[in-house]
Amino acid sequence: MNMDKGFRSGFVSMIGRPNVGKSTFLNRLLGTKVSITTDKPQTTRDRISGILNTDNAQIIFLDTPGIHTPNKALNRYMVSKAVSTLKDADVIMFMVDHRDTRDSVLDITPIFTRVRKPVILVFNKIDLVEPATVDSRLKELGSCYAFSKCHAISSLNGDGIEDLVREIVKLLPGGPVYYPKDFITDMPVRFICKELIRERVFSLTHKEIPYSVAVVIEEFREGDPTYIRATIHVERESQKGIIIGRGGEMLKKIGTLSRIEIEKLLGCKVFLDLFVSVTKNWTKDPVEVKRMGYR
Repeated sequence: MNMDKGFRSGFVSMIGRPNVGKSTFLNRLLGTKVSITTDKPQTTRDRISGILNTDNAQIIFLDTPGIHTPNKALNRYMVSKAVSTLKDADVIMFMVDHRDTRDSVLDITPIFTRVRKPVILVFNKIDLVEPATVDSRLKELGSCYAFSKCHAISSLNGDGIEDLVREIVKLLPGGPVYYPKDFITDMPVRFICKELIRERVFSLTHKEIPYSVAVVIEEFREGDPTYIRATIHVERESQKGIIIGRGGEMLKKIGTLSRIEIEKLLGCKVFLDLFVSVTKNWTKDPVEVKRMGYR
């Protein structure tokens, strides 16, 4: 690892409730999609890393599942994955939005006292708030904990993000360049491909369907075209019918839109072979949750 005088580096854990915009922030910051986003809560299920290089720092952001009350094995995995990043972090970025209240903030802040790391409060989605109320909301939520800094940003239009990055760099320790400077993530390509498929299922289906779906890449052969065979797992036969659709139309649409995104990622033609399988109640079974790749 290279160590330059005055260079700072470290890990930033992004914590917050579901759908506060952590993944949108990360993608905006990096200028490319490394973490899938939808308008549905609990889209992020795993820890996703994004690597930002500046002239004097390397910041490894850890996007995490939203903190929520877990009622299934999958949800327990998601929350534990989020909390587990705190011990590895040099800085914690606690993201809230216009829906948060003092009570919702106070529900989460106790987890920060266990790790004793600097915590930055980030009030996201200020584009949805009356400008005159931003400062008062930030002060209200910022009084809930001994935050190192409090920032207001919009991940949608980029407001406040440069200032936030500068403050994060100040809180990082001196350190090495952990990753080559052309890296934007350390996530395997297969992982990102399965997430892009799952993103399409989330965006095209409704009610309980998105939360009952897991995607497993069964085969990945590089080439031009690259061949990918993936299975979309659901919990019930009725859900399988919805994913396939009348005459296979829904599955075809999921496949087409996923393939377009994967081709952008890989920079080559892709042959995407999708199948649908029923694995009953997999979200409630810890063994099945692991088999779906959530370890």
